[in-house]
Amino acid sequence: MSLVELGRYDRNLANIIVGRLDAEGIDAIAFDGGASIADGSYLLIPVRVMVDGDDLTAAQTIVDAAQI
Repeated sequence: MSLVELGRYDRNLANIIVGRLDAEGIDAIAFDGGASIADGSYLLIPVRVMVDGDDLTAAQTIVDAAQI
């Protein structure tokens, strides 16, 4: 398993995307979601959504179909 970046999104949208991909059977994880939460800038830092390299095309198709 080799993780690749699907995209960078705001924190809330990244978690929605991870949930949507999970519903489709694609494992995904949101990286950097807790970055700088202590200083209040956590909403300004993009969260990386990561998927397995083998699932990248399918994940991109799902995100594109959702018009995110």
